[in-house]
Amino acid sequence: MLNIKNYINGKLVAPEAGNYLDNYNPAVGEIYGQIPNSSKEDVQKAYQAAAKAFPSWSNTTLEERSKILYKISDLILEKLDFLAVAESKDNGKPIALAKQVDIPRAASNFQFFANAITQFSSEAHESVGLNAVNFTLRQPIGVVGCISPWNLPLYLFTWKIAPAIAAGNCVVAKPSEVTPMTAYLLGKICNEAGLPKGVLNIVHGLGSTTGQAIVEHPNIKAISFTGGTKTGAHIARVAAPMFKKISLELGGKNPNIIFADCDYEKMLETTVHSSFANQGQICLCGSRILVEDNIYEKFKEDFIKKVAQLRVGNPSEKDTNIGALVSKQHLEKVKSYIDIAEKEGGKILFGGETVTVTDRENGYYLQPTIIEVKDNECKLNQEEIFGPVVTIMSFKTDEEALTLANEVKYGLSATIWTNNLNRTMQFAKQLQTGIVWVNTWMLRDLRTPFGGTKESGVGREGGFEALRFFTEPKNICIKYE
Repeated sequence: MLNIKNYINGKLVAPEAGNYLDNYNPAVGEIYGQIPNSSKEDVQKAYQAAAKAFPSWSNTTLEERSKILYKISDLILEKLDFLAVAESKDNGKPIALAKQVDIPRAASNFQFFANAITQFSSEAHESVGLNAVNFTLRQPIGVVGCISPWNLPLYLFTWKIAPAIAAGNCVVAKPSEVTPMTAYLLGKICNEAGLPKGVLNIVHGLGSTTGQAIVEHPNIKAISFTGGTKTGAHIARVAAPMFKKISLELGGKNPNIIFADCDYEKMLETTVHSSFANQGQICLCGSRILVEDNIYEKFKEDFIKKVAQLRVGNPSEKDTNIGALVSKQHLEKVKSYIDIAEKEGGKILFGGETVTVTDRENGYYLQPTIIEVKDNECKLNQEEIFGPVVTIMSFKTDEEALTLANEVKYGLSATIWTNNLNRTMQFAKQLQTGIVWVNTWMLRDLRTPFGGTKESGVGREGGFEALRFFTEPKNICIKYE
């Protein structure tokens, strides 16, 4: 049994009250370790360490901060295989996916912000005729809170931490209690890279205990959160009266809009990936597939054939396409949506059943599932399922497709497949989402803003947007004779 510890002031320490949670390996459905369920006292210790480190770290030169972030990035890549295995064991995803996507992206996050902070410039304005100059300082906030989800554990944990510390802040961070392992290992990497004590502090535990203590702490001045919409709404209710800065990246119910004039084979291959990558446990997955009616029957037949070839199995095996869902509770939640499909007038075209994997009989496996629906108002099309489940339905006109796409409470991303430039420009403008991909999916440039509209969140992450969030602008006006 592996006992994870908190990382506070550069040391691995047990929780003050001695309370622990079980940590499961979803591929086998068994407990393999324990993690702290940290209390207010643990969060306070982490805050004190961060507050003590802040004066020095915020005045560290950009070159020194950049050098340390580069070193963290290099160490993550050096430990790529080890971290990928740890991520797979904790999350259930295929090791191959963790090696290809999760761990390299975590390294890229540190590398990107190591460079970005050296290019993050202030603004100056000359007041011509008034003999005055205004310039703007961008100063770190102080101690900030970062709370990340379980679907892309190290990837999204570092997506918050890297810009926060690059900008000169000190951090109290909480990874998901479902997938704590790589965050625990990151603490060790930070020590090896020479990150000063207290700059990053990692406390483990439940959202209702540890997360709540971070959000309501009177001196943690900003909260960056990725997770469910209900939790995001709770954080906003707590943080807003305390005048904290908040960045909330929440749920998605993303349309994948397919027109007859698309590059069909490229679309088909990408749509399989955008539907079921990471067991469908990505907030950007295209979970609502909308297909122009004159290719709908062909697409349906071809899509089912492609999805039937996906292999659900042991995450450790190279030919596994779909691993285990993250927990038994999440598997039950996803299955509950499949179970109501026919009651809502839906038709299961493929999948829908749990899978028993040899030597992994207690693991949380589910077939990739395709459900045909006729009504955009059904729960399957309106609520975030966050698993290997997609719905498909047809449309006749551009106007209908746009209405169907926007007719949800979420607004994170959308994908369009078309070679019509006018249509591309019109949809790109009128889709109520923070991200629009055209003839591609999940093609990310780390310089671009990331986030959603409506109930998909508040604020933007990525690039200079993240550095702006983790700094406060101060205007200086100098009058001269």
